[in-house]
Amino acid sequence: MRLTRRLLLLSTTILLLLLLKTIMLPPTPKTPAVIIIGSGLAGLSAGLTALTTIPPLPHIYLLDAAPKPGGNSIKASSGINAAPSPAQQPAFYTDTVRSAGHILDSAPPRARQARESLIRTLTARSAGALQWLTSLGVDLSVVAQLGGHSEARTHRPAGGTPPGWAIVKALLDRVKAEDKRFAMMLGCRVTRLLADSGGVRGVEYVGPDGGTEELYGSVVFATGGFAGDTDGLLKKYRPDLEGMPSTNEARVGAHGVLTAVGARLVDMESVQVHPTGFVDPARAGERVKILAAEMLRGEGGVLMYKGKRFVNELDTRERVSKAIMELPAMDDKGGEGALRQWDVQILLDAGAAEAAKGHVGFYTMKGLLKKVKVAALDATTQETVREYGAAVEAGDVENLVLLGRKAFGHWKLRAPARDESGALKWDEDAEVLVGTVTPITHFTMGGVAFNTKAQVLASDYDEEEKPIPGLWAAGEITGGIHGDNRLGGSSLLECVVFGRIAGEEAAKAAMKGE
Repeated sequence: MRLTRRLLLLSTTILLLLLLKTIMLPPTPKTPAVIIIGSGLAGLSAGLTALTTIPPLPHIYLLDAAPKPGGNSIKASSGINAAPSPAQQPAFYTDTVRSAGHILDSAPPRARQARESLIRTLTARSAGALQWLTSLGVDLSVVAQLGGHSEARTHRPAGGTPPGWAIVKALLDRVKAEDKRFAMMLGCRVTRLLADSGGVRGVEYVGPDGGTEELYGSVVFATGGFAGDTDGLLKKYRPDLEGMPSTNEARVGAHGVLTAVGARLVDMESVQVHPTGFVDPARAGERVKILAAEMLRGEGGVLMYKGKRFVNELDTRERVSKAIMELPAMDDKGGEGALRQWDVQILLDAGAAEAAKGHVGFYTMKGLLKKVKVAALDATTQETVREYGAAVEAGDVENLVLLGRKAFGHWKLRAPARDESGALKWDEDAEVLVGTVTPITHFTMGGVAFNTKAQVLASDYDEEEKPIPGLWAAGEITGGIHGDNRLGGSSLLECVVFGRIAGEEAAKAAMKGE
């Protein structure tokens, strides 16, 4: 009897050990799993959503070639768009359609319908995205109006914490603590998708040790855009942007991995040139610039060239960049590697600086913004500030001095009186913040075609839809939503909206064995 009990106990222990080993093994072709490529906001949103599906998935893997998670999302500085109430959503939809410009306007009926469906999904699900992030503990209580928006809808933290960092950190903390089923694999570069006649089945990747491995499961691609691929995709599709500085570190785009299994690329010539990247006076020749967040202008900042305003600072990024690039560029010695830069000043009064104090503190510490007494500005700049302040105070949005600007953030510097000689009598304590900015390549609106279920398509938008089974995508790797121009604040939003959709759809398919 004792021997029988011992044998039973031993066999039970062996079975438990084998079961535990099976649970911890990498997924096989028959084990339900979701594999996410990219650790920015889109990838993290997909991962956390996949974690919470019912019934629970045995395995969720997140791979990234970088040594640290977060991607470009962690650097996002202006905020995330959301229309919290149903009454606000039509205006958000209309603004996004208008911003998409010629690409949407000229699209054939089938393509226009597909693109508008993506925009409708983005804007209609923005309230849910905001609520989801808030439920994760992210403070997004400050709202500003950015360029191209008809009203304030771009949310950021109240304490001055950069929104990208706050959001990404919250998601990273949650996926790390949520469940042992989630594995983050950094330093792992996906080299190809494993596919057969039935669709994508998994990925092949090179690990940190240089060895090649395979994982099987539903695949979500969230590797970002190609603005940093200066010698590859950017040079291929937009050679006219050669020499432009960028907010993106040099990085090869992953689009070829997707096209190898038949994914269709769309809008690849549509590259966003952000109007304001800081020119560091100590390192003016550096190619990678720190973004001068659009919210600096949203909170009241103005742009000047030789002391005069020349553009509505809250127009779309495309139009503001175009206005700057029509000005004379900085003198450059030319030659290989020469940068194309412009000498434009961004100026914030005390009201705008206070509203953006979290960002301003960082930029000041970096030497990108400096305080200047208003009375010490050159005469042309002083007169521009006086005229602008007077027009803002009068509230006359039709005043030609305002150049079409109708929202002024927290600008509060008013026009002073003049002394007997006609000179402006500024308050001796009145100060402004001034920095030099230039247009920079920032974001790519083009990428793989996809649908409202985040399925990657082997078809263009004007063709009958052909989803690639087993493959989803979200974030800047995709194309079709933004057209000619992306509204500020919609990058983080698309990462959350379509990242969540991709995670949910991929998890469902994995559990069904599709």
